[in-house]
Amino acid sequence: MFFSRLILISILFLNTLSDIPVDRTLFISPLRIPLSLSANFGELRVDHFHSGIDIKTQGVTGKEVVAAADGYVYRIGVSPTGFGNALYLRHLSGFSTVYGHLQKFSPEIDAYVKSQQYERKSFTVTLFPPKEKFPVKQGDLIAFSGNSGGSGGPHLHFEVRKADSEVPLNPLLFNFGPADNIKPVIEKLFIYPAISTSTINNLHNIKKISVASSNGNYYIPSGDEISISGPAGFGIKAYDQLNDNSNKCGIYSIELRIDSLLKFSYIMDEFSFNESRYINSHIDYETYMRENSFIERAFVLPNDKLSVYKNVINRGIFNFADGKIHHIEIAIKDVYNNRSAISFDVKSTVPLTGGNEKPAREGVMMPYSRNNLFRAQNIALSIPSGALYDTLYFLYKRDNGTPQMLSDVHYVHNKYTPLQRPCSLSIKPTYVPAGKESKMLIVQMSDDFKKSGINSSYSDGYVTGDIVSFGMFFAGIDTVAPAIYANQLQPGADLTGKSELRIRITDDLSGIKSYEPAIDGKWALFEYDQKNDVLIYRFDPVRLTKGTTHSLTLKVTDNKENQSNYSCDFKW
Repeated sequence: MFFSRLILISILFLNTLSDIPVDRTLFISPLRIPLSLSANFGELRVDHFHSGIDIKTQGVTGKEVVAAADGYVYRIGVSPTGFGNALYLRHLSGFSTVYGHLQKFSPEIDAYVKSQQYERKSFTVTLFPPKEKFPVKQGDLIAFSGNSGGSGGPHLHFEVRKADSEVPLNPLLFNFGPADNIKPVIEKLFIYPAISTSTINNLHNIKKISVASSNGNYYIPSGDEISISGPAGFGIKAYDQLNDNSNKCGIYSIELRIDSLLKFSYIMDEFSFNESRYINSHIDYETYMRENSFIERAFVLPNDKLSVYKNVINRGIFNFADGKIHHIEIAIKDVYNNRSAISFDVKSTVPLTGGNEKPAREGVMMPYSRNNLFRAQNIALSIPSGALYDTLYFLYKRDNGTPQMLSDVHYVHNKYTPLQRPCSLSIKPTYVPAGKESKMLIVQMSDDFKKSGINSSYSDGYVTGDIVSFGMFFAGIDTVAPAIYANQLQPGADLTGKSELRIRITDDLSGIKSYEPAIDGKWALFEYDQKNDVLIYRFDPVRLTKGTTHSLTLKVTDNKENQSNYSCDFKW
C-alpha cells in the first residue's frame, strides 16, 4: 500500500543523509496490507540495536510479501535462530532489502531451497543463487510473512542496506512508512556523577527524576532543584509512538545543549553490525539489568565506539565548577521531525576541598585500554583490551560449591557491568571424574539458580571457555543425553491424512548441537523451531509413498557429544 509523502521528511533527509539519492520513491511497502509498525530502526534490544523495522501482519502469518523494488535475490537464509527464513534482494539503486521471519518463500524459491537442503542434508542453509536465477520486479510476490527464527510473534522484519557494505539504513528515511505527528515521550531524567568526587544535590549517587510535560515541553516539577559539583553527564528514559499505534518505539535523535551550546548529539540513520553490541555502553546497563528499563546516555563512555554520535564535546560531560547557573536542554526527535525537549537549570557549586570525597573504590583497577589478567585460587580470567567500556574496579569472591558441582562457585565481578568482547575464563576443578574429561564444561548460574553451559573444554587441569558476561560460574559436567518427546508418534501410529508430525527435543545444559532424522533410511527435512524446542516434518508425497508403512529414526547430539536415539514405524 502506498502512503502520502511528507515534506518535512524530505527536508530532514537532505540534512542528514546527503549520500542517499534525492529520489525518495525507490521502495514500496513489502506488504499488501495497511502499514503498521511494531518496532522501528535503531530500537534498543538486548545486546544490539534493531537493524530494520518490524511490520505488523494483523496477528497472523501467511500475508503476501512483495519485492520493494526491482532487483534480484542474492541471498537466502534458513535458520532456527535470527531472521529464520529470510530473503535478501539487491537493487540497481545501490541498496539491498531484507525480509525476515518468513513463513515460506514463493513456490519457485521454495523448491530451490528445499532441493539445496536435501542435497546438503541440512535444514539450516545459507544460499547465494546467481543473480539471473531469481530476478524480481517491484511488487512481485516473493514470500509469505511468518514467525520463524528468533521472532516473538507474527510480523515481517524489513531492512534497507547499502549494497556494497551491508550497512543497514533507517528505512523510514526513504519516505517509507505510516504517517506520524505524535511527539516522542520523555519519562525520566538521569544525572550521573562522572568522577568519584562529583556530587548531585550533595550526594555521590545517580539522580533519577520523573518529569512533567505540556505538549512536548518537559520540565522538572517544582521543588526538585538541582545542584551539581564537578563533572557530570545526563541520560533520559524516552520512547516514540506512531499514529494509531500503541507500541513504544525507539527515538531517532538526541541533542544535549548546555547554555545553548551543542555538547552531544545522537542520530540513528545507520550503523554497522560490528558495532551493534556497543548498545550496552550507550544505555545505562546497570539500570537495565536491575529494572529492565532502557536509559539512554547523552554522554559517551571512554571506549564507546558507536558511529551514531555527532558533535560530541568532552564526551558530553560538563564540569560544573564555576558557581554559576547553567541552562540544560535535552531534545529528542523521531524521524518525522516531531520534537520534544526537557529544559531545566542547574546550579553549579564550587567543589569542596576535603571532607566530601567518596570513599576509595574497592577492587582491582582494570583500565579499559589494555589487556587485564586476574588470577586467584583455582581461577584465571583474561580480559582483552577493548572488552571494557570504562576503567573497571574488579571484584571477586568464591563460595563452596554443592556436591553436584566440580568446583567452588566463583563470583566473577557482577552481572551489572557489560562486556563488548568475550573474555577467557579458566576454572580448576576440585576433582575430575575418570574418563569424563571431555564432558566437563564451565557453567554460568543466574540469581535464580538457572544454569547454562559455556562452550568450553578441559586441558592442563583447567576447564576453559569464553564468557560474554560477568556473573557466577563453576566447573560442571554434562553426561545427560538430550531428551526426545514423540508423544504424537507411538510405534505403529496411523498418521493417514495428517499434514505434519512434531517431535520435541530438549537438552538441559550444553545445548543441542545437531539432529539427524531419516525416514525409510533416507535423510528427511525436519524444520527446527528452536524457540519452541520442536522438530517439524511436513509430509512430502514426492519423497514419501502414501498408504504405506514407514520407518523413522532420529539421533540428537548435544555439545558434549551425548546422544539420544529414537526409532518408530508409522503409517502414512
